[in-house]
Amino acid sequence: MRITEARVIVTCPGRNFVTLKLFTDDGLTGVGDATLNGRELAVASYLTDHVCRLLVGRDAHLIEDTWQYLYQGSYWRRGPVTMAAIAAVDTALWDIKGKAAGLPVYQLLGGRSREGVLVYGHANGASVEEVIDEVARYDAMGYRAVRVQCAIPGLSDTYGVSTDKLFYEPADSPLPRETRWSSESYLDFIPTVFSALRERFGLHMRLLHDVHHRLTPIEAARLCKSMEPYGLLWIEDPIREELQEGFRLIRQHTTVPIATGEVFNSIWDCTQLITEQLVDYIRVAVSHAGGITHVRRIFQLADLYHVRSGSHGATDLSPVSLAAALHVDTAIPNFGIQEYMRHTPATDEVFPHSYFYNDGELHLGDEPGLGVDIDEAAAARFPYRPAYLPVNRLIDGTVHSW
Repeated sequence: MRITEARVIVTCPGRNFVTLKLFTDDGLTGVGDATLNGRELAVASYLTDHVCRLLVGRDAHLIEDTWQYLYQGSYWRRGPVTMAAIAAVDTALWDIKGKAAGLPVYQLLGGRSREGVLVYGHANGASVEEVIDEVARYDAMGYRAVRVQCAIPGLSDTYGVSTDKLFYEPADSPLPRETRWSSESYLDFIPTVFSALRERFGLHMRLLHDVHHRLTPIEAARLCKSMEPYGLLWIEDPIREELQEGFRLIRQHTTVPIATGEVFNSIWDCTQLITEQLVDYIRVAVSHAGGITHVRRIFQLADLYHVRSGSHGATDLSPVSLAAALHVDTAIPNFGIQEYMRHTPATDEVFPHSYFYNDGELHLGDEPGLGVDIDEAAAARFPYRPAYLPVNRLIDGTVHSW
């Protein structure tokens, strides 16, 4: 079974997505997500100008060989653009293999380890009262876990807080929007939000919180220590990951579980964090970290060290990526939780899929392959538009992690 065409499709049904669609001489097709938020066209060019011509004529069954060919063969290894492109190829090949076998992809990964995939939604608000209302709304929708973000008094803009509660999209400007940040105000305020939530909901709801790489290690240790009474499922990305020794300092001061990894794109980014048990959840995404083949390798390593999965699943990942993540989530033994930000109706129209939400979990259908596709006619109605993530500055104007 040979690949006859590799087609790159860029569409913007509310936000930009890059999709690779492979065609074979047996009439089968497969799709992969190559979206890199705010840098989508870089991956589209990498695929169109460098990768697609290498795929035509290759045996579509040779998933591992193709992965190594694109990774080792490029010489310039790793990096978000390269690994997003490889991820799209890999995911599309798994989709084709499932269809050729007449089986959903999770069956090719060893079969089900669970009936459904526990997910968490995003509750946010401009005040503590609004956050409580939003958590109550997710509770009513059957969610058993929510990530909570709240506006910080005195700051005009806070990460994770939006006017559109279900369809938050931070890449919302044709040029980067600039925001301001104060770690001091944040550290003083955010524990009061979780105190109010536990007073209102007790231990009924699993609560999570995203720091988004903004603190120093000692600041993160202070935050986590102050959050211990509220029983969080995790604190996400408390510090930048470049200096991983920082996680050791946090570990020395708190028992709050730590999650990180959505910006990682290879197993070598997270080996120290996993093998030294400096984190509890690893958040790599199929579309950013080399596809199903490589993400499964990361989770297999994590399983040896009591680290669970908690894959990234924001709206910058298309339903193709989410479906691929769900197949991995369903099969692996060390699954933790899956992030789930709902896509807009326009996105769901462009990417018809069989997975569905019910009572706090996402469930896969029984269709062969991934159970998701791209409607190219619908995609053509939504042309690309430039959109950047914000740039963050401290109160004094210094550029800071967004």
